[in-house]
Amino acid sequence: MQTNILVVDDEKEIADLVELYLRNEGYSVHKYYSGQEALDCIESEELDLAILDVMIPDIDGFTICQRIREHHHYPVIMLTAKVEDMDKIMGLTIGADDYVTKPFNPVELVARVKAQLRRYLRYNTKGVVDEQEEDAVEYDFSGLIINKETHKCMLYGKNLSLTPTEFALLWYLCENKGRVVSSEELFEAVWGEKYLDNNNTVMAHIGRLREKMNEPARNPKFIKTVWGVGYQIE
Repeated sequence: MQTNILVVDDEKEIADLVELYLRNEGYSVHKYYSGQEALDCIESEELDLAILDVMIPDIDGFTICQRIREHHHYPVIMLTAKVEDMDKIMGLTIGADDYVTKPFNPVELVARVKAQLRRYLRYNTKGVVDEQEEDAVEYDFSGLIINKETHKCMLYGKNLSLTPTEFALLWYLCENKGRVVSSEELFEAVWGEKYLDNNNTVMAHIGRLREKMNEPARNPKFIKTVWGVGYQIE
């Protein structure tokens, strides 16, 4: 099956370069230089991943990401020339799965695309679960039900709309129920990359998970913070 990737960047040279590298990997690329064209594509095409520049003049990448998250779960990678933590946290909070700062190595971007797609296919209904590799396909406790085969998560009978990364984080915590999992372990298990001490990615995604679960940050019922150590589902 053809993998469809949306690429949006008003810098033509960058968009063309990203398209070239992705097509060389066999991906089908929908490339646009404006936000409005991207929104039209989101409505009309079946996409598997989106790469969005933050600073698009007509409609910025944050807005496009928010529109995607209204109806779709596929991974979103943000491109930005900024390096401030708050910009990164904002992107992750509104539903982005990864962040790449310009200038970047196209080979590294392709590697991140592949990693996101592997996670998406593993935890999405389009993926195939290897039951020999992972015995459990569903966890059910205290009103929270999460199923890897159907990529569904229910809380007190209501569906939680989770991105692939959010689902992977929650699934990993459920797999390790009762054990405190460090941010480093979570990041390396879910993102498949080396963790850096100043990385706020896990914190931002945990915050978004709690928001979707209507969990109070100071006294959450499900995802507990063990200060200085990590996170735990009891």
